[in-house]
Amino acid sequence: MTLAEAIREYQEDGYPVTHVVASVCGGCGGGKFRVQMTEDQCVRRTCLGCGKAEFFADSEEHWDEDDAEECECTCGGEEFAAALGSSCLPDGEVRWVSVGLECLGCGLAGVYEDWKIDYLPSKHLITQA
Repeated sequence: MTLAEAIREYQEDGYPVTHVVASVCGGCGGGKFRVQMTEDQCVRRTCLGCGKAEFFADSEEHWDEDDAEECECTCGGEEFAAALGSSCLPDGEVRWVSVGLECLGCGLAGVYEDWKIDYLPSKHLITQA
């Protein structure tokens, strides 16, 4: 199963995923990352190529460095390809986001974190992968 397929299949609370955007480093264009999450549903990725750290969706607004933990695959791998899935309303506003990761070691793909977006405007979040 591809990463995009895993994100689309997930559908938290029955909200179908309408957009999937692959993560690409804003510094070097790379697609391999280490990923950290917090208990408050915040996710940050760090490019393995250039070291640039970037946040998914609105994670930066709530990020707590002291609460951050490295993501790890069931195989023990800590390097991932990543993507952001969004469930949008008919007007294009985002109502739910899902962060999917694909282990670069074993290829296992799935959603690692998701959260509801309860404010407007939110269309800009679709591309914050």
